[in-house]
Amino acid sequence: MGSTGAKKPHALCIPFPAQGHINPMMHLAKLLHVRGFYITFVNTDFNHERVSRSGGAMELKHLEDFKLESIPDGLPPEHGRTQDVPSLCDATRKYFLSPFRDLVSKLNGSMEVPKLTCIISDGLLNCTQQVADEHGIPRISLWTTSTCSYWGFLQYQELIERGIVPFKGLSLPPPLPPPYTYNTRYLQHLLLG
Repeated sequence: MGSTGAKKPHALCIPFPAQGHINPMMHLAKLLHVRGFYITFVNTDFNHERVSRSGGAMELKHLEDFKLESIPDGLPPEHGRTQDVPSLCDATRKYFLSPFRDLVSKLNGSMEVPKLTCIISDGLLNCTQQVADEHGIPRISLWTTSTCSYWGFLQYQELIERGIVPFKGLSLPPPLPPPYTYNTRYLQHLLLG
């Protein structure tokens, strides 16, 4: 790698492995790249393969300083990742730490890429903080929910302190069986009782 590449700041970007998290992280990575950052974008093996098959990474292939990496998510190939978010969350907590640690060590030990200057990870991937601390790398957390949702989350404590949550005396209809289709009558039942 040339001397100019060695001087670039190097951001490792790792989103939570779901589309609503990957797309905002990719947008941020592209913005940082345009501003002079060397980027390593990390997906799960499953999502990396999906992006490769769809041609989604074609625009990045010609860039020497924007690399795509992948780590395993710990789930079997036949797992329905796009429908079963709770088990995906559980898998990231259980299985991401070790492969992520190995990837960070590999990147920092490589003469081919600049040393990592920051880790930008999804707000749901807390395990990345441990690796960042171990390597003395600053971590930035990207929260991909809307501003309105984030504001709502900030109000939880106030709702608890005022006794509004948990709701008392609220009865909900039974959950629907898969495939969780909501028809008009069911929505009317939910809304109008």
